[in-house]
Amino acid sequence: MRLNGKRAAILVEDIYNDLELWIPYYRLKEEGVVVTIVGTGTSSTYKGKYGIPVAVDRIASEVTSADFDAVVIPGGYAPDKMRLDSRMVSLVRDMFNEGKVVASICHGGWMLASAGILGGKRATSYVAIRDDMVNAGARWEDAELVRDGNLITSRKPEDLPAFCRAVIQAMEES
Repeated sequence: MRLNGKRAAILVEDIYNDLELWIPYYRLKEEGVVVTIVGTGTSSTYKGKYGIPVAVDRIASEVTSADFDAVVIPGGYAPDKMRLDSRMVSLVRDMFNEGKVVASICHGGWMLASAGILGGKRATSYVAIRDDMVNAGARWEDAELVRDGNLITSRKPEDLPAFCRAVIQAMEES
């Protein structure tokens, strides 16, 4: 348990990608990370694309960047709903600006764009939001994993092994 004492937030809203939430959740817990599921506050439980529910531990208005060492943004269509919550967007922006680990997979890039943190950064995402990422200033790459400083991005569920390894490594370094 290499990361005992570290804390991570996983952001959630309805229609999250089940694999992109649950696999990082359990990998981080396996390494000793205290994982907090953070929702927008529209519900106490959210359902994934495949119907798997997740209960929220805290809502975005109850947390700050000081509470966490890392934030993970799963994909699915949840990020399109997440980015409508200014507190959730601020959490991502603040964590990035403080040099903490910000990890996004698939459509999670929508949150990075809304947080305004992609300018000049190398990043990837699901190909369908490539234009959104580029228009937000990212130097988009088609790769299973792109790490640019404290920013970690991947494209899709098949990239989860590399994504989880990178998040764990970055948390070890922080």
